[in-house]
Amino acid sequence: MHPTDQAIEGLHDHRGQELVNMAWLADRLQYFVDLNPEFEVPVDRLATWLARLDDPDDE
Repeated sequence: MHPTDQAIEGLHDHRGQELVNMAWLADRLQYFVDLNPEFEVPVDRLATWLARLDDPDDE
């Protein structure tokens, strides 16, 4: 199992029952990047992917 898979499963197991909104998630991602600027590119890619997830032009 890839370490990322384990981390995602851990997130699901630990906080999977919580509901969050996108504004909260965006704030948490920005805070994470502020603390860890070396992760700016992958967080940017994830945020872009999430923002366009239901965009019919990307299909």
